[in-house]
Amino acid sequence: MPVSLQKGQKVSLTKGNPGLKKVVVGLGWDVNQFDTGSDFDLDTAAFLLTDSGKVAGSEDFVFYGNLKHASGSVEHMGDNLTGAGDGDDEQIKIDLSKVPGSVTKIAFTATIYEADERRQNFGQVSNAFIRIYNEENGEELLRYDLGEDFSIETAVVFGELYKHGDEWKFNAIGCGYQGGLAALCGNYGVEVE
Repeated sequence: MPVSLQKGQKVSLTKGNPGLKKVVVGLGWDVNQFDTGSDFDLDTAAFLLTDSGKVAGSEDFVFYGNLKHASGSVEHMGDNLTGAGDGDDEQIKIDLSKVPGSVTKIAFTATIYEADERRQNFGQVSNAFIRIYNEENGEELLRYDLGEDFSIETAVVFGELYKHGDEWKFNAIGCGYQGGLAALCGNYGVEVE
C-alpha cells in the first residue's frame, strides 16, 4: 500500500524497503479545459544537489536536454509533449546505489514550456502528482497529489529525495515559482544562457 503524502510531509523510502536500489519517479498531470490556443508541454527535471542546496555544475541538471547523469544514477526517460492519457506523463529513473557521495538531495520539478508566450500557468493544470515506485517489482511506494493552489506559477518543485544518514527519504514540497525553468535554474545554481 503506497503512502499518500500531504504537502510538507516526509517519509523514509529505504527504511521499510531494505535493499531498495532502483526507483522510478513518475510525474503526471491533466490539462484543464481552458483553451489557451496551444498544447501544454510540461517538462520534468531533476536537480542533483550538494549540501549547499545547489548543483556542483550544470551536468547535475538532468532534463530533456541532458537525459542521463554522468554517474548513471539519474536518467530522464524522455519528453512527453502533450500530457495526454492516464498514468505517468514523464519518468525519471534513479539508481540510489550510484548517486555520487557529494549529492545529498535530488529535487524533482516541472515547468511549462513557453508558458509566457502561450499564456499558461499551473492554475490550468489539474491532477498533478508525483509517485515513486520500485523499478524491480513495480510496487508503488509513495504518491503526492499536488492540489490546485497555483494561479500564476509556471514552475513547481514537486518534491525531493534526500539522504539522511544511511536512509533515503522523500519530502513532499509542492512549491511554485514564477519565471519558469530560468527561475528554478537560478534557485539551484544552474547557469542558463
